Amino acid sequence: ELWHGGYSKNNGLTRRPPVAPMSMPVWHGTSQTRAMDKADIREFRLNHRKSALRAKEAGFDLVYVYAAHGYLPAQFLSRVQNRRTDEYGGSFEDRARLIKELLEDTKDAVGDTCGVVIRFAVDNLDIDMGITFDGEGRDLVEHVAELPDLWDVNIANFAADARTARFVDEGAQESYISFVKQVTTKPVLTVGRYTSPDRMVSIINKGLVDMIGAARPSIADPFLPRKIEEGRIEDIRECIGCNICVKSNGDGYPLRCTQNPTMGEEWRRGWHPETIAPKGGDGKVLIVGAGPAGLEAARAAGPRGYQGAVAEATGELGGRSTREATLPGLSTFARVKDWRLGQILKLPNVEIFRDSELAIDEVLEFGFEHVCIATGSHWRRNGVGRSSFDAMEGHGHHRVFTPDDVMNGTLIEGRVIIYDDDHFYMGGVIAEALKANGNDVVLVTSSDAVSPECHGTLDQPRIQARLIELGIDIVTAHSLTAFDGSEARLTCGYSSRERSATCDNVVLVTSREPNAGLYESLAADPDRLASSGIASLRRIGDCEAPHIIATAVHAGHLYARTLDGEDIVKRDRVIVPG
Repeated sequence: ELWHGGYSKNNGLTRRPPVAPMSMPVWHGTSQTRAMDKADIREFRLNHRKSALRAKEAGFDLVYVYAAHGYLPAQFLSRVQNRRTDEYGGSFEDRARLIKELLEDTKDAVGDTCGVVIRFAVDNLDIDMGITFDGEGRDLVEHVAELPDLWDVNIANFAADARTARFVDEGAQESYISFVKQVTTKPVLTVGRYTSPDRMVSIINKGLVDMIGAARPSIADPFLPRKIEEGRIEDIRECIGCNICVKSNGDGYPLRCTQNPTMGEEWRRGWHPETIAPKGGDGKVLIVGAGPAGLEAARAAGPRGYQGAVAEATGELGGRSTREATLPGLSTFARVKDWRLGQILKLPNVEIFRDSELAIDEVLEFGFEHVCIATGSHWRRNGVGRSSFDAMEGHGHHRVFTPDDVMNGTLIEGRVIIYDDDHFYMGGVIAEALKANGNDVVLVTSSDAVSPECHGTLDQPRIQARLIELGIDIVTAHSLTAFDGSEARLTCGYSSRERSATCDNVVLVTSREPNAGLYESLAADPDRLASSGIASLRRIGDCEAPHIIATAVHAGHLYARTLDGEDIVKRDRVIVPG
């Protein structure tokens, strides 16, 4: 995929002015673009051609002209973002000129051996670029219909194209892209976070596309095509659409996935998503807790040959992933448990015991050499969080609740203030849940916006818009510092000025406390552990340090991989010759 950002990039590294169809502020940052003159356009075309030739030399089979997601070629097509008066602006044909030239240049350069693909967003949804699937989006497809070897079609910018399962189901783009095969004889590909093979087959059988692109689903399961081909549908590790993969990329650390803990660890830890080394030692494994970390530890330790037992205190498996799946928009979180349980049930050497809360003596008497504590965490009821190490005044009142109460089905009546000091998705979904329950809801957050950590998952603007649409009042940049049963005290994070707000209840979404009591009691008496035959005691997941579900799953996998060895991480700097 050969790419140019246009208005989207600062050029902070090179410190050269970014270029675009017009001189306008960049989308993010302090730069303003220079309007491309004809020499710039010729240089861009030449560099695109050179890049295509390098891609061919490197052995790529497909080379893209990238006219999607609002980047440079799409900016030239847009009558909103391109107000030029030369032959690259004005009429539709002139605004489409650059895309057509790039296709012709690329075909001429590498079309003898490489397939030339255009990726094109046929509709920009609510982003005003003047491109719609029944307007100039369709016009562009008709205009260059037979030039590329393959059409890769989607919608809007990246944030709209890669929306989470909280806001769209798989295949949400079908109604927009369905016309493309009607106006070209070339094969058509689309995306849409397709995880169901039945859904994939359906869109192909309808004649809408010829193939499916699966980025996030193949991050969750790199062997997705093979499992479909072999009919191993139950073994597919389905993407849950949480966009932790997108967030990790944006946050600047190695790619990660909630469902696939080996993602990003293939080189530095040598992990393979489908194979794991046989055990290098003896001993049975007791895992206390069947949440994301505990289930993954059992699922990965079993194929290594370890005999294992999972003891879950409740009758419900999956821990927080199962509980959070009951909240608005998070139903796909249940897949974290569903896939792992399905795999564990195939293992004759791993047993699961429900309704089995273990005390210290029971763990010691179990007779297993390795003990893994994966007992999770709970939401703090005192208001301690990132904004305050001190408990909220009045936190002991019986009308103070947490997300755990909401997920447990506790009846909360009357006006509710939700205090979100967590800044990820939980505050917003709790607000939605209580609004659906009929409560009058106010969301107070210590941040300047609702759920700011969800910028990384591309959700933040949608979350805030949805809460506004639902009629939920939002108070930003304030902390909840006191509650007396009828009134809450809010303190401004900038001025420290205080204000009062009437309410019947508060829900504190601040931070979580590890359920570490069992681990700490066991760890406090190493002699008793040794006399009971316990060779290793470890805690994993939220029991060790509360984090996202992906981190808990990774911790469970790491535990299973390192039961009989060290965690070896390559930190070499790889110098690519050339």
